[in-house]
Amino acid sequence: MIEASEKIKRKVLIITYYWPPSAGSGVQRWLKFAKYLPEFGWEPLIFTPENPDFDLKDESLLKEINHNMEVLKFPIWEPYALFRSLKKEKIKDTSKVLEKKKKSLIDKIGIWARANLLIPDPRVFWVKPSVGFLEKIIVNNQVEAIITTGPPHSLHMIGRALKRKTNIFWLADFRDPWSQWEFLDTLPMTTLVRKKHEQLEQTVLQEADVITTISPTFQEDLSKIAGKDISLLTNGFDPDDLPNNWSSQNDGNGTIEIVYTGVIDAIRNPIPFIEAFKSVFEEKEKKANLRFVGKVSSSVENLVSKDQWLKKHVHFEGYVSHQEVFEYYKRANLLLLILTDTKNAKGNIPGKIFEYIATSRPVLALGDPNGDSAQILKSSTRNAVFKHNDQEGIESFLSNFKPGLSSNDTADSEIYSRKNLTKKLAKLLDASKDSLS
Repeated sequence: MIEASEKIKRKVLIITYYWPPSAGSGVQRWLKFAKYLPEFGWEPLIFTPENPDFDLKDESLLKEINHNMEVLKFPIWEPYALFRSLKKEKIKDTSKVLEKKKKSLIDKIGIWARANLLIPDPRVFWVKPSVGFLEKIIVNNQVEAIITTGPPHSLHMIGRALKRKTNIFWLADFRDPWSQWEFLDTLPMTTLVRKKHEQLEQTVLQEADVITTISPTFQEDLSKIAGKDISLLTNGFDPDDLPNNWSSQNDGNGTIEIVYTGVIDAIRNPIPFIEAFKSVFEEKEKKANLRFVGKVSSSVENLVSKDQWLKKHVHFEGYVSHQEVFEYYKRANLLLLILTDTKNAKGNIPGKIFEYIATSRPVLALGDPNGDSAQILKSSTRNAVFKHNDQEGIESFLSNFKPGLSSNDTADSEIYSRKNLTKKLAKLLDASKDSLS
């Protein structure tokens, strides 16, 4: 019997802005899908910007991908460089402009332009040239399906144009919502522009052959907007990422190590936890460290810098590679997960939740106790989910926490393995032959 990996593979074009992705990011999902798709009869062809305005890249992630996989890089022009040239201060991460309490006139103009002129997002200038380039690629390489993943949702505009021109099978993947995305609420957007987003979203939902999203809540919301079924394709974890000498337990050396990995920004607030952390451990014999691995907002860094006890016990490790992240997991007794406290919070399932599960470390989460992430975590009795403002609950958990016990009673975690999820994706792509015949 011929295995799928030995058969002639059908080609699928994956259009993604993030390549390579950053460590701990949900956009790793397509790197992992690309890794395992050949085992299920599909050969991925990656299309990505040659010069994206995106600082946090982890080249080490590409080592696990077959070096024979073709990656097409195409130039992109984004308006961020123009914005920076108009400002006297240098700013690498333009997203921090939204977090500033005092915004300059140029800041306000830039934010307004982002909200009302760049529709659906600043990558819109990449759409037209990419479509012209990819139309030839699809024909010349006998590509049978395309995948677009957003945000940025401009990539779905590329998929829509290619669908209209070639009638190729198209899967549109929503890692976040579009018209109902909480990020849009932070922008000074006019009613007319909001309606334009809704119209563009509707064309994608109606014209794509398959729509996928990451959580049951997003699935339900998109289904209501589209008036049709939406496929659930969660993020997951890759067992191959765990080091060979991995241990499911860490007894520690008398100090409780609490680790958070990922981004801390305007919609992920760690301050309630930091206050509880100080309240529990400042006057007690138990020693504890809190480590943030990844980008942290300046407001949080400033808060810690003004408190002598916090300065000694809260550590900002900065951005590290995906491989290095597991070294922090290895030393951790407790993993901290801070979910958004916003409109989309119920459906927010960050990719790292599955990686947390894979480590068998207990997880303390701040978020909606009835949300999709909470339902996953509650399958283990060692995990806990509290509302962001539940100071009493957080302090009680930390006071009674005992390191050294794993949470490997998490049920059915194997369903979240990247390989099993790719198998599900392949089945959706396999339907392309029947649907377009």
